[in-house]
Amino acid sequence: MFQEEKTFNLRFSLEASFPEDYEGPEDDYAWLKDWDGRVKPELLKIIFDALRRHPAWAVHVRNRGLSPNDEIEIAMLKDFTQDRPVLS
Repeated sequence: MFQEEKTFNLRFSLEASFPEDYEGPEDDYAWLKDWDGRVKPELLKIIFDALRRHPAWAVHVRNRGLSPNDEIEIAMLKDFTQDRPVLS
């Protein structure tokens, strides 16, 4: 079987700014917990909902060994082996 691949990256860089008198993670990284607990799950749901509207593609999360806090890979597969007509 022949297989072709292409990688597309959509990267989010998270930053937080604090006043001059800020002395460290006094808020226990509340800004990051907001991303992990609310924004990221909502974003992933929206992405998967959109991708599932294209039934010709199979979509799943793939783990390449990195923490899901640092990376979530979405693998998509378009299988042409099932689209071929059966020859008699």
